[in-house]
Amino acid sequence: MAQKTSEKGLAGAGAPAVTDPGRVRNVVLVGHSGSGKTTLVEALLSASGTIPRAGGVTEGTTVTDHDPAAIRQQRSVALACAPLMHGDVKINLLDTPGYADFVGELRAGLRAADGALFVVSAVDGVDDSTVSLWEECAAVGMPRAVAITRLDHPRADYDQALQDCQEAFGENVMPIYQPMLADDGQAIAGLLGLITLRVLDYSAGYPPRAGEAEPEHLNPIADDRNTLIEGIIAESEDETLMDRYLGGEMISTDALVPDLEKAVARGNFYPVVPVCAGTGVGLDALLDVIASGFPSPLEHDLPVVTGVDGSPRPPLTCDPSGPLVAEVVRTTIDRHVGRVSLVRVFSGTLRPDQTLHVSGHGMAERGHPDHDADERVAHVYSPLGAQLREVPSCLAGDLCAITKSGSAETGDTLSGKDDPLLMEPWRMPEPLLPIAVVAKTRSDEDALAKNLAKLVAGDPTLRLERNAETHQLVLWTMGESHADVVLDRLRSGGVELDTEPVKVALRETFGSGAKGHGRHVKQSGGHGQYAVCDIEVEPLPRGEGFQFVDRVVGGAVPHNYIPSVEKGVRAQLERGLAAGCPVVDVKVTLYDGKAHSVDSSDAAFQTAGALALRAAAEQGHITLLEPVDEIVVRVPESYVGAVMSDLSGRRGRPMGSESGGEGEASLVRAEVPATELVRYAVELRALTSGTGTFTRHYIRHEPMPPHLAEAVRKEHAVAR
Repeated sequence: MAQKTSEKGLAGAGAPAVTDPGRVRNVVLVGHSGSGKTTLVEALLSASGTIPRAGGVTEGTTVTDHDPAAIRQQRSVALACAPLMHGDVKINLLDTPGYADFVGELRAGLRAADGALFVVSAVDGVDDSTVSLWEECAAVGMPRAVAITRLDHPRADYDQALQDCQEAFGENVMPIYQPMLADDGQAIAGLLGLITLRVLDYSAGYPPRAGEAEPEHLNPIADDRNTLIEGIIAESEDETLMDRYLGGEMISTDALVPDLEKAVARGNFYPVVPVCAGTGVGLDALLDVIASGFPSPLEHDLPVVTGVDGSPRPPLTCDPSGPLVAEVVRTTIDRHVGRVSLVRVFSGTLRPDQTLHVSGHGMAERGHPDHDADERVAHVYSPLGAQLREVPSCLAGDLCAITKSGSAETGDTLSGKDDPLLMEPWRMPEPLLPIAVVAKTRSDEDALAKNLAKLVAGDPTLRLERNAETHQLVLWTMGESHADVVLDRLRSGGVELDTEPVKVALRETFGSGAKGHGRHVKQSGGHGQYAVCDIEVEPLPRGEGFQFVDRVVGGAVPHNYIPSVEKGVRAQLERGLAAGCPVVDVKVTLYDGKAHSVDSSDAAFQTAGALALRAAAEQGHITLLEPVDEIVVRVPESYVGAVMSDLSGRRGRPMGSESGGEGEASLVRAEVPATELVRYAVELRALTSGTGTFTRHYIRHEPMPPHLAEAVRKEHAVAR
């Protein structure tokens, strides 16, 4: 069983602490599902003595996969932090999900980290989605390294995986260690350092025995070593180093290693380390690369900060004595301790019993309204997955957790109450797969609303919409896996709910002019009802809305009842005519009618107005209108043809495409009916092997093809 969050539990038991930001490394692990990220984190925690033994993903016993939804589905679905000490350096490992649906968790990890470790399976190699993630890191200048894992698998092929990485990521992706086979010629029992020419022998287990390379080891690695040295020298600031090397001088290890570390920290060189979590091969070498090569928070540019009102402020520096500026990078709701916020401190020092200002702005369109509040932080914790270990403070550059915040949501800024600040938000993808949910019973409605509010607070990639036209409660998610996890979390919170097909907001209008006669006459003893009105309906240009014109002469309809006719017409327009959809873009003219001195009333003329409009609909041609969106699809050039063909099959009208440059994606623009886009997020991903993304926005409503409109009318008739 995964250990549950507890404010007592391991509080204060061995929580790593540092007093210098230069001794912190924040590293996000990136890679496709199944590459071995979570297993690698467990092995590193075990190797460093942080946990007594590594857990297993399939058993749900890992430190990072503590989410019940993750355990049930046997996959990582959330960002998790796992700190460890390597010498005097604190390394915060940020484990991210490998599924594309959880890219929001990845973006949060990139925000909190100063370097990225790409985990590539020696069995599966590099897929298209991993290449996209590499390009995303490159766009923000994130330093990167590569760990090739699962070396103990029967189908592992390290050489092929390395070649895949170099072809996909570029020429500066180079191994700094060479795997060494055991005596059986199959298992990998050691590593040979290409720079140091030192051997790490794991044949007797972890930690390895270190020694000098034998002469017979050197010839096979000569070419790889020369290529590596030339690559390092090319990035060196010492312009004489290349000339000395080409002149035959033997460049010392002491000269090469500092240049290698600088090149990695600047994001110009990407070392590759072979790693096997099961046998321990390469774990210490990987930790050395992270501790010595990845930049500290002092070397990483910090996000832009402004006043809460948007006023400019000086750039942040990673100074523990500076003004407090921190950011919530993930929010979880634990049933024992409530809201748990994972926080990256960028400036200043976060301490217990401190009053903070919580600022959240710029996410209103995602269901996160702007908010500001002052809150007191009672305790500060060092998180190890779900375990919380109390610490006396968290300084600039480090990660920590706080609990029981009443308002802090993912993406919110925490700052001093006397000088409230706001950090520039990180870029988040738009959720594009809608799921309509409905509570099973009336008693579940309140529980559904509360649980949805909690989920939306913690997940910026989840958008909640209450559609006024279709009267549905719609959750916009990133994909099927994301939707499954969201529904799982709702149900595990005690909510009984169902899903239903998502309705698209259709509308109706008159395709031609028509006249309608509305007669509402009833006499059942006592006060009766009497109202008669005659109207003429004309279609208006698209987007003109509704117009009501009074052309009654001679007082046929008393002046005080004319607004009643309009009110009845408007009510019927909202209810719809042929398919139960709102009627738009029509002009209704009242030109005649009758009234009774005793039995006429406001209610009677409202009913007569609605009847007149329905009578006009029976004579005129009702056109069903569907929303049309403009979409922009971003895909590699090789998929452009398939995407354009697919859009044509969706009744789309291509508006052109833009070819990307070398290594860049192409853009395909089209206008597509919204009814054809309900599941496009899933279908585009399948069509493009997970590399395609798109954005959409509404542009107009236009007539639906007759055969589709007729099907909608029949469905509405059956439902009635």
